[in-house]
Amino acid sequence: MPVKVNPAIRFSRYAALLVGLAYGYKRNEYLKPIAAHEREEEAVRAKEKAELEAIRKAEADKIPLW
Repeated sequence: MPVKVNPAIRFSRYAALLVGLAYGYKRNEYLKPIAAHEREEEAVRAKEKAELEAIRKAEADKIPLW
């Protein structure tokens, strides 16, 4: 048998849910550009690392790059 929940408690639960959704949305919008910048930096570092590995491999194999 369902229990009747006090309307104030029911309102508080839904209010907390909406506040949490708003906070999560705002936090996500704040963190999105930061993560995008970090991904760009990581891509640059990965490219530089790949170039260094190619140079090291070419030097080890004595293969000219040009």
